[in-house]
Amino acid sequence: MKSLEHTEQVTLMQWWALACHGFGLHENTLFAIPNGGERNIIVASKLKAEGVRAGVPDLFLAWANRQYGGLFIEMKKPKGGRVSDAQKQYIELLTESGYKAVVCMGWIEAKAAIEDYLRG
Repeated sequence: MKSLEHTEQVTLMQWWALACHGFGLHENTLFAIPNGGERNIIVASKLKAEGVRAGVPDLFLAWANRQYGGLFIEMKKPKGGRVSDAQKQYIELLTESGYKAVVCMGWIEAKAAIEDYLRG
């Protein structure tokens, strides 16, 4: 994960640690999916064998609302972030499977997406 994307995601998780209780949720209902990053070929091969998939979003909010089974969030930096073809395809698959899946340009968009999702 690029440095700015990392900072945005860390900021979102810091906000969530405080905000989750206002929604009556445990902090651990929102978690990262460590799917990206630079890895050597041996580690990459092991992770692929374990089920790591290209394009899976960065975060998952494991809480169903009236409409969806959970919320997936793909984090991008606030300006200039690009969604890969694999990410677009995965977001489409997740949406078709009954989940809400969004791309957020920075932590403020992600915060708003979580609040909108939890408020219905």
